[in-house]
Amino acid sequence: MEQASAWTKAFDGGKFVRKSSEFRDKLSPEGEFGFESERYHLYISHACPWAHRTLITRNLLGLDKHISYDVVDWRMGIDGSWSFNPEQPGATKDSVNERNSLEDIYEIAYEGWKNSRKIGTVPVLWDKKYSTIVNNESREIIRMFDDFARAGFGNGETLCPKDLRNEIDEMITANYESINNGVYKSGFARTQEAYDNAVYALFQRLDELEKHLSDRDWLVGEGKGILTEADICLFTTLVRFDLVYVVHFKCNLRRIIDYPNLTKFLKRMLAIDEVKKSCNWEHIKNHYFWSHENINPYRIIPRGPVEGPQDY
Repeated sequence: MEQASAWTKAFDGGKFVRKSSEFRDKLSPEGEFGFESERYHLYISHACPWAHRTLITRNLLGLDKHISYDVVDWRMGIDGSWSFNPEQPGATKDSVNERNSLEDIYEIAYEGWKNSRKIGTVPVLWDKKYSTIVNNESREIIRMFDDFARAGFGNGETLCPKDLRNEIDEMITANYESINNGVYKSGFARTQEAYDNAVYALFQRLDELEKHLSDRDWLVGEGKGILTEADICLFTTLVRFDLVYVVHFKCNLRRIIDYPNLTKFLKRMLAIDEVKKSCNWEHIKNHYFWSHENINPYRIIPRGPVEGPQDY
């Protein structure tokens, strides 16, 4: 079944083109959206790697008492929309605006949104004070969270030390198009050429990172490196790779488990409690295989992978 116009417009010559984020305001001490505890709220999907970034960052920086969050159902509508369903384990109601869908949230912030043929995406950083969306771009949200935490609202940690900011930004940018967006460009490709170009670029970059991590634990910083935003942005794609992308998006030249250093990187991340508790495997796997009917028209959700002997 063909996706609605908001999705079909995202293709150019068979290549998947990700739409831009619409809300790009910033949190700042003196600005319209100042640093205040309990003023801001996150709307996320556990399934979405971009939203996952923001939840991990919130957890690691100790912002749980200052920034609340709600979780949409893992089922995405055929038009790409998200809904709230507190009956679904791991999902919640909309505790701030008491609406039924994410589209309703966007409509509050942007009158006429539902008639604009745009689709509301996660994550959303919501301002309770002015009842509007501050930002819906994950990379900017996690950086704002770091600024917010360093202003005295967090646990004293930072994921973006000022002396490493350029290195962090360069690493995130280098991984974005080839890996973070590359899995989608592979999976949603509509021509063999578009798929080939995307999947080869994806694995070329994975090969480079495997070598990069041969003598270090984290992506940036001296020596073994330190945990930063760059690691979080890579992690949320890699942790979905063998579970979903290998099969669903045809990213099957190799698996992450076939890369020893990338596998160790994933294990280091998952050994961090704040990271591990942010992962909802049911939401992740069910979402992709159920929601993308154009790829999986019968919505069959694979049972694997499994570890060790099994009784079938």
